[in-house]
Amino acid sequence: MKISFLGAAKTVTGSCFFVETKNCKFLVDCGLFQGHSKENILNEEPFPFNPADLDYILLTHAHIDHSGRIPKIFIDGFKGEVITTKATKDLCGIMLPDCGHIQEFENEWLNRKRLRAGKSPIKPLYTYQDALDSLSLFKSVDYSEVIKLTEDIRVRFNDAGHILGSAIIEVWIVENGEETKVVFTGDLGNKNIPILRDPSFIESADYLVIESTYGNRLHEDNKNKVELFVDIINETIERGGNVIIPSFAVGRTQEIIYDLHKQTEHYNEKIKKLFNTPVFVDSPLAISATEIFRRNLDCYDDEARAYIESGDNPLDFPTLQFTKSADESKALNDRNESIIIISASGMCEAGRIKHHLKHNLWRRESTVLFVGYQAMGTLGRKLVDGARKVKIFGEEVSVNAKIRMIDGFSGHADQEGLINWIGKINKKPTKVFIVHGEEESMNGFSDLIRQKYGIETIIPNKGESFVVNASRVFSSGETTEVKYNFKRLAILELLDTLREEFEELSEILKMELKQEKDDIEVDELRIKLKNLEKTMVQVLK
Repeated sequence: MKISFLGAAKTVTGSCFFVETKNCKFLVDCGLFQGHSKENILNEEPFPFNPADLDYILLTHAHIDHSGRIPKIFIDGFKGEVITTKATKDLCGIMLPDCGHIQEFENEWLNRKRLRAGKSPIKPLYTYQDALDSLSLFKSVDYSEVIKLTEDIRVRFNDAGHILGSAIIEVWIVENGEETKVVFTGDLGNKNIPILRDPSFIESADYLVIESTYGNRLHEDNKNKVELFVDIINETIERGGNVIIPSFAVGRTQEIIYDLHKQTEHYNEKIKKLFNTPVFVDSPLAISATEIFRRNLDCYDDEARAYIESGDNPLDFPTLQFTKSADESKALNDRNESIIIISASGMCEAGRIKHHLKHNLWRRESTVLFVGYQAMGTLGRKLVDGARKVKIFGEEVSVNAKIRMIDGFSGHADQEGLINWIGKINKKPTKVFIVHGEEESMNGFSDLIRQKYGIETIIPNKGESFVVNASRVFSSGETTEVKYNFKRLAILELLDTLREEFEELSEILKMELKQEKDDIEVDELRIKLKNLEKTMVQVLK
């Protein structure tokens, strides 16, 4: 067989692995690239194969960086089956149309700018309706059920403990009378995630494709995360500020609700203050996802099921409110008392969270509390990395609010969790492909796997292909990238760098002008800036 790494290769987003055998072609995941503009443009690129020739997509879970290009491949000609768990199918039923709506909205905004510039309009990546239509391809399977794709290929979905319905996928492929087993982890869950079971262990693998989001670090505050969470909220309330929690609509939001609900069991003074504060879930997608959580009780762990069996609702508590309409959302920023707002998107790239950040980032008494991974290039990552000013809806906003991060709420296993999961495999893989991580994280994780288990690791480049059989793996020497793509991506990367450097230059020069300068120095600076302007005009021509 041949495996081509078309996404999540030396990056965290765009998960997509193309597997070709003599009689079958399938993808594991078909995710959207997110973050830098140089990654976003990859979503527009044609697939490096004919989508009509593809037989299946095996989907590990519903997060958009794993599922978000399914509507695109559907309109490009794919008419096979998308095989996944029932909960993932249900979640994709709300997440993909929501993503289509965002594509249309952002495209409409872009086309208004293009029309003003005398340029012709362009189409969105896909529409809300395209996403709805693509759902007809979905077929759900149960955990642990062995499915025959062909006479030579079997697959099994196992609980990954990452979000509701997430799966580790085992694939058995028979070629030339020999069977080879490849395991794709998808995103492996953190231990003791609220509501969900811990990740399943796998008995054996010839080859392993594993994520590495936290491959070089540990979740420092995993044990005391709820106590820290409550302390941060109470400190903010005492200052008279709001707590803004950018949270992934599917997964983190429901887990936060659950953890807050659990606090009602020990109602002390700390908790009393928290539960006298209104908590708003401000995301239509999160509200719909919460309903899907309530309908998929088979994915719950023992503790959560015990709540249900006792007649309790683990996804509710007295001060919790859901805001559905845009007017209700806007009204939150007009309130005088302290409130807690849980809103998507988790990386602050789209949705209502940007409005709440615009109204709270400049307030010293408020707190922005991150509870999930922030990809490079996203607004969330800039805030976590200490940006003092950010642009939101074209307006520069000073960052005066406290920016806090609790790693323990992450849905991803940390380095210890990942390495221990490999350790539980009885028949270890001969090779491990490391994906879905930043390069520093991948390299650290790769070194640890080799040191601890003596297993050779491979960190594929985007587009790199490998031929795999029962006894060995070797690079095919092929790449699915088109040459001009690299040039275009290099230009986009340079533009991102220039924009950041120009903003920095602007701030430095403004400070310089506040100091005493003689007329000669000022004239020299003006001439340099005019020359820079001429160069920019020349580039535009």
